[in-house]
Amino acid sequence: MLILIAGPYRSGTNDDPVLMEQNLRRLEEVALPLFRLGHIPMIGEWVALPLLRLARSIRPGDKAYEEILYPTAARLLEKCDAVLRLEGASQGADEDVRIAKERGLNVYYRLEDVPANNPAK
Repeated sequence: MLILIAGPYRSGTNDDPVLMEQNLRRLEEVALPLFRLGHIPMIGEWVALPLLRLARSIRPGDKAYEEILYPTAARLLEKCDAVLRLEGASQGADEDVRIAKERGLNVYYRLEDVPANNPAK
């Protein structure tokens, strides 16, 4: 499955880039375990951050940020098979879950709940 990893990125950071980077690393911590379960992990910021640089976004919440960050996750959810929602307050991640449920996708709240795909080695 292509699984969107959703959780806090900007939330709770007061837009501090160091804290936002720490949140991104927390999201990324589950990417390799998901891969090893036989899935393809996806994080919206992996796609959105390069686009934000190209759009010359200056700060979180500016026009380019609003145009790109959350819509990226919504578009990715058109291709994803499931969402892994990590702990922590996040309106964006809650919206990802809402969209996923609306589309009938599985939503997992713990890595341990994601079934293994065990691809041939």
